Amino acid sequence: MFDAIAGRYDFLNHFLSAGIDRRWRRQAVRSLELTGSERVLDLCTGTADLAIALRAGHPGAARVVGVDFSAAMLAVGRDKLRRRGLADRIQVVRADATRVPLPDGSIDAVTVAFGIRNVDDTAAACREMARVLVPGGRLAILEFAVPTSRLFRSVYMWYFRHVLPRLGRLISRHDLAYEYLPASVGAFSSPTDFAAVLRQAGFVEVTARPLTFGSVVLYNARTP
Repeated sequence: MFDAIAGRYDFLNHFLSAGIDRRWRRQAVRSLELTGSERVLDLCTGTADLAIALRAGHPGAARVVGVDFSAAMLAVGRDKLRRRGLADRIQVVRADATRVPLPDGSIDAVTVAFGIRNVDDTAAACREMARVLVPGGRLAILEFAVPTSRLFRSVYMWYFRHVLPRLGRLISRHDLAYEYLPASVGAFSSPTDFAAVLRQAGFVEVTARPLTFGSVVLYNARTP
């Protein structure tokens, strides 16, 4: 499914979120408080938007490795990196989020943007993130959520269930991809439950900060 929509994925992300997705990524990068020397893993990197944002921070990451399971998404990402002259600082690799091809304690920070709910074994992916991080390593995860405000939730869910799938299907020309999105968000863990998964994986100082009326949650944590 992700291979099939890779060519229109970036446009749809920006269009369907009215461009707010860029701000969410910048907030995730700022939450890491980078100093400019860090090695960062961007898991479920997709077309490398967050990996690029990590390098563009002030200061940005020294090096970024993006990992994703979709070859077509990575191909789009590599093309973006070449055009921006970033191929020497950002490496993208096709791999499974539950079997990250990096040594223990080799990464200073890990990010995930809107991808952790797509991993079959979320707990295993969280354990892998903890494994590759150095002691005291930082984590930032962005993920969609169901808003807690009753008024905003009703508007949001109407858009998510009725408008977004139709627009996504029209533009992506894929029948199921943008029906999968609201279904996967509804099926994903609540912020409280996912924070518990992170703690069980070995993370400490776990926080879950709602963004844009709770439609997105920014999770931050550290390894001990």
